[in-house]
Amino acid sequence: MAANGRTNVPLAGTLPRVERRGLLILFLLALLTLGAVALRLFAATGGLDVPRDGVEWELRGLRIVCGLSVGAALAISGVMLQALLRNPLAEPAVLGLTSGAGLGVVLALYAGYAATGAIVRYEPPAIPALLGALAALGIVGALGQRRGVIEPVSLILIGVVVSLICGAGIVFVQHLMPDRGVAMSARWVMGAINDDVAWSWALGIGALTLAGVGVGAWQGPTMDAAALGEDEARSVGVRLGVVRAWLFVLSGALTAGAVLLAGPIGFVGLVCPHLVRLLAGPSHRVVVIGSALLGAALIVLADASVKLIDLGGGRMPIGVITAIVGGPVFIWMLRREQVRV
Repeated sequence: MAANGRTNVPLAGTLPRVERRGLLILFLLALLTLGAVALRLFAATGGLDVPRDGVEWELRGLRIVCGLSVGAALAISGVMLQALLRNPLAEPAVLGLTSGAGLGVVLALYAGYAATGAIVRYEPPAIPALLGALAALGIVGALGQRRGVIEPVSLILIGVVVSLICGAGIVFVQHLMPDRGVAMSARWVMGAINDDVAWSWALGIGALTLAGVGVGAWQGPTMDAAALGEDEARSVGVRLGVVRAWLFVLSGALTAGAVLLAGPIGFVGLVCPHLVRLLAGPSHRVVVIGSALLGAALIVLADASVKLIDLGGGRMPIGVITAIVGGPVFIWMLRREQVRV
């Protein structure tokens, strides 16, 4: 009640300060994504250039669609894993999902070679990638808990071990293939958008990513409750076991789709959610959308960077750029978690 006897009621349509800040951050991230798309559209070797013909327009457009899908998918997957596991260090690469999906793809490529005696043209094997990602997540989840309680440090350590084992498996399978098969998969394994991806696959995985953004935003309040703990989630009617199961499957599918288009790329699912939380607050509805925008912009900018910067040894894999950016952030976050513990 105000001093003049009237109650101070917020004006209709007025948003709380936190929500206004979240909307502002989303708007700025959308502008960043549009800028990244424009830069990649005109990026050429050694500088900026307008595409000369329809084929070049189509190729650059394909890489933009793939980059947007890959970045958004990995970022959303990171948000889901961090909320459901209540671990800010959880992300597809750290938990072995990207390496598991990559191993599934390479095994499928080798199986085709073993059956036909020839390395066929690149065709994304979706089912092996999904199975590889889910298998890695299942192993990490099973070994990273004690008496039904997930231990954050153990989860990360086991995830790193599983990732290393899957990476060694990828190299071993490559060793069994002829030179052409190794050449087809070597750069992809380091994280690089494949120019041979069909538009149908790019658009299909793009649609899956958009669906993931929608589901993630819809389930934002559920992830808010899940991030607080088992008891808190149960007190507000969230069946955490069911939600965790199908969101794990969705995060595995998103990771598999990203790996199909660009190989195993690390740290996107770690850096993007963390930065969006710092800027916009902890609401998962905002974090999901913001992380998708930031992840999409990050991958497209990385792809533009490796196109513009010619070091004389061919186009650098974009996984190198994300590792340079994400590695120090991961170390900083790990140190911060150790201090907190």
